[in-house]
Amino acid sequence: MALFAGLVPATNAQAAVPDRWGFAFVDVFSGVPSLAHQAGSWASPSTVTVSAGATGQVKVVFPAIAARGGVAHVTAVSPNAEWCQLQKWGPSGADEVAIVQCYKYGGAPVFTPFTIVYETSSGTLPAPQALGYIHYSGSGIVTQFNSAGGVNTVAPSGTGVWGVTLPGLGSVGPEGGLQVTAVDPQRPARCKVGSWGPSAGAQNVKVICHDATSKPINTGWTLTYQRQRAITGAAVPPRFFGYVLDTNPTAAGPYAPTPAGINFNTLVPGGNTVQNFSPGRQVTFPKIGYLRDHVQVTAFGPGPEYCNIYKLWVTPPNDAVVNGVKCYNAVTLKPERSFVSYTSEK
Repeated sequence: MALFAGLVPATNAQAAVPDRWGFAFVDVFSGVPSLAHQAGSWASPSTVTVSAGATGQVKVVFPAIAARGGVAHVTAVSPNAEWCQLQKWGPSGADEVAIVQCYKYGGAPVFTPFTIVYETSSGTLPAPQALGYIHYSGSGIVTQFNSAGGVNTVAPSGTGVWGVTLPGLGSVGPEGGLQVTAVDPQRPARCKVGSWGPSAGAQNVKVICHDATSKPINTGWTLTYQRQRAITGAAVPPRFFGYVLDTNPTAAGPYAPTPAGINFNTLVPGGNTVQNFSPGRQVTFPKIGYLRDHVQVTAFGPGPEYCNIYKLWVTPPNDAVVNGVKCYNAVTLKPERSFVSYTSEK
């Protein structure tokens, strides 16, 4: 594919590159996407640019933050049963370039808006802060990071199932947030958190992946674990970010998910709320809604369900309101637990 030209594959180095990051809401498929929802560690006046390839395929160029390795995530923003996945990313000259492909349920490619974040981290973080990520190719770890200095591991456990261990990032009970994204250059694939088992010594996560018609599939994926750290990585964090796990997706709400460790907000501890929204769920991060900002969503559960964002979130006076998180079983809306991560540039 022409959009892959010039990309250099990621490597398994953890501490050999500086911390770099960028995010965007891709609402156009040629030119410069929304300036209100893109930011990064590049110097002004550079911007993210995008261009279209085959149907549903978009090349995203993050300026001047080229690095080997790192991790990326994408989330579709659509009123329909659609998702987006990564095909590939890597440095191209001074830029970091990602290729994103989006699909309808069933596997037909489609152009739809999406959010994308890329980051690469190094060094360590003081507890209780924690960050870990993995890019897994389907046959082995391509690149990884662990803010406690540990070596993350992945153990295949049947078709489309992997056990992930992030040593040294453990917690007493559930604490933190997770994001997972499929990586496949050829086939439709969706990945999610199948289960999560925090322990004092490690975060233990099951990643599960399905194809276009919800059959288990062996594919590549990315995973990020965050605790009191923004999804943009281990670099100096913004002042305004949060994450939450909707543990009770049938509750009308608004309710504040517990325990407090899964409901983080830099200004209002435990104050994020979830409630019904037609369609889907409304997630509110009070007091931390500042442009330029970003949202990622991942489904959580043992089945083939997947989640996206119904429409662009809003920031009425300093609240970030995601209207709404929608989860599907095939093409039918279904209540599903979901991780939601919000960050501002500020």
